[in-house]
Amino acid sequence: MPEMNHADIRGRWALVTGASRGIGRQVAMGLASHGCNLILHSRQTSGTDELAEELRETGVSVRQVMAELDDQNQVDRLIAECGPIDILYNNAAIMTRYTPEWLSTPAEDFRSSFEVNTISVIRLCHGFLPHMIESGWGRIVNVTSGIQEQPELLAYSISKGALDKYVTDIAPSLAEKGVLVNLLDPGWLRTDLGGPNAPNSVESVLPGALEPVLVNDGTAGKLFRAQDYR
Repeated sequence: MPEMNHADIRGRWALVTGASRGIGRQVAMGLASHGCNLILHSRQTSGTDELAEELRETGVSVRQVMAELDDQNQVDRLIAECGPIDILYNNAAIMTRYTPEWLSTPAEDFRSSFEVNTISVIRLCHGFLPHMIESGWGRIVNVTSGIQEQPELLAYSISKGALDKYVTDIAPSLAEKGVLVNLLDPGWLRTDLGGPNAPNSVESVLPGALEPVLVNDGTAGKLFRAQDYR
């Protein structure tokens, strides 16, 4: 049975982007533990072969999809291939280069960061929202970042800042329709993106990363911090 005040997601379908490793893998495993069926996204389906086999052994249904999120044609194909879903977990992102001379940050770093971290995320939301609205139930979680006062990572951090603004703008009206859109700050983790010197293991993202999916009290437009739930 679901925990008190937690949504029952058994049998629902969730798309997790960037599921081959790191946070995405942990989120997929966590959702499966609640009986949720998974669509695992990666750049190549081979990247999620091992995870898919592991999750199927738990009794949930699993599909695998591939797409490069810097290519909007592939984003369109991904939306069409997935079909209607109940939960969208936008985890995939790119980290642009660390630029000590940040006044010289190349324009291309801003373009590529916004393409993947903002534009594609928003287009995925818009692709799956109509079904959620029609069915009167949905959850969207957009992974953001707690990076502050580091202009050396400006291209990455402001792409996430724009995503934050998107969520806070759309969340109230969607909540009235039963669709809860929230943000997740995973904390600084030892992942390919976070690097080996991060203070937290990738496993520490759970159970907090599931809270914006399981929330059942109408909370929307909120920043959930995974490390607060350890």
